[in-house]
Amino acid sequence: MTPPVPVRLGGLALLLGLLAGCATAVEGAATATPAVPTPATPGALEELVVPGVPSGLPRVPDRDLSPPAGEKTVQDVAGYADDPDRERAVLEDYGYRYGWERYWGSGSGPLTSVFIHQFATRDGAAAFTEDLARNDAEAYGGVLRDDPPHLPGGCRLLTLDAGHPSSGLAGPAAFSWCAHGVFSVAVTAVAGSVQAATDEVHAVVAAQLERLPPS
Repeated sequence: MTPPVPVRLGGLALLLGLLAGCATAVEGAATATPAVPTPATPGALEELVVPGVPSGLPRVPDRDLSPPAGEKTVQDVAGYADDPDRERAVLEDYGYRYGWERYWGSGSGPLTSVFIHQFATRDGAAAFTEDLARNDAEAYGGVLRDDPPHLPGGCRLLTLDAGHPSSGLAGPAAFSWCAHGVFSVAVTAVAGSVQAATDEVHAVVAAQLERLPPS
């Protein structure tokens, strides 16, 4: 099973392309006090990713995806762009350290994904989260809601009643992006209805943020 590429990292690749010419992606980040890097390794971050989702979808083995899910380095994420060297510099401006990606689903039906990005500072995580959410909303043509009901402060929500067929989203979908300390958490769900997708996102976000340190 290979989930639609735009759901995985399409928005991130778009964001990197738009910011590639910027001198810095995080205004004032150089003067921010670095947060304690917890967890200290990608392996420790993996232990904090939710092990399952409320919908009961089966987990997709990391190796069954192309590129594989699981641990993501700066080089891995930059590699999704046309100019990896330039995009790596953009990510480094945010203070990107590493990430972890996990999927649940079966065939072309319902799908849930979680992608946690860890940064050197809270400012970097917050700036990355906001920029990624706004660029994804523009790419999918939806209306982004800041601080929506049923999600913690600092989260954003996008729903697509009819999906986005040209991007490979065949069914109703919901997306959420949340900044949490030095972490940026992105959750996506594709389901039989937009309400079911939104309910899945709400529940997964709550469970995932509960597992992360406040940093």
